[in-house]
Amino acid sequence: MKNLLVPIGSGGNAINTLQYAIDFAQVTQAKVYVVQVFESTRVAGSLKNIEVLLEEDAIKELKGIIAQVDKKDVDVILKSIKGQIIDSLEWLAHHLNIDLIISSAKSISTDETLFLGKIPGSLVKDTPFPVLVVPSQYRFKSISKILMAVKSGKIKSDADLDPLKNMIAIFKSKLDLIQVITPKSTENDLEVNIALKALSSTFKTTENATIFQGVLEHLHQSEPDMLCVMRRKRGFFTKLWEKDTIKKSQFESRIPLLILKGRI
Repeated sequence: MKNLLVPIGSGGNAINTLQYAIDFAQVTQAKVYVVQVFESTRVAGSLKNIEVLLEEDAIKELKGIIAQVDKKDVDVILKSIKGQIIDSLEWLAHHLNIDLIISSAKSISTDETLFLGKIPGSLVKDTPFPVLVVPSQYRFKSISKILMAVKSGKIKSDADLDPLKNMIAIFKSKLDLIQVITPKSTENDLEVNIALKALSSTFKTTENATIFQGVLEHLHQSEPDMLCVMRRKRGFFTKLWEKDTIKKSQFESRIPLLILKGRI
């Protein structure tokens, strides 16, 4: 886990998210790429000159945020790029060989009913990269225990587990794996990937109406430092992320949420 991408908006969570990413990077020995995307606006005058001004403003804002965090001994690199936010972030993530995107839960949104705002929600929904969502005001601490909830235990590629595997190795974390059997579970869902099961310290099955209910049931028992789920092309989380935002009534995590990208 060598390269982390941290998209920064103008919201109040930017400083806290960046500090979390820096603290995380200090342990993982990763580089932190802090990026702000600006969109050019066609107005009277030289478009090129306007874009230069917009880029300068974006860099100035990033430097202002950087000045308010403790960089420690982490290599923090500022990036300002022009374009559509999600397309630009995805392009940059590919270009920089990003291993993990670290995002605030709500970015610039002030809607208190939301758990996940539009930009982080779109990163989860529309890009192929694993995303670590940091709740508002959450302070970094060592990840001793991870709770992972799955409905289907089948995984098409073991490589989809690499971010989780790396985190367990770096932090020497214990993984509590729970398989939530819902009324819509099938026989195929009950099969659990060998590599996933090998990562876990404990494995339990539970019967609940939804994965979220299964998570809530085990959060207090497990007391994890991180929650992990897998977004697939079908299932509960696919339906959950049909829109770019998620309301707290649908799903919420008050600890960092690692979202892996499954391929089935």
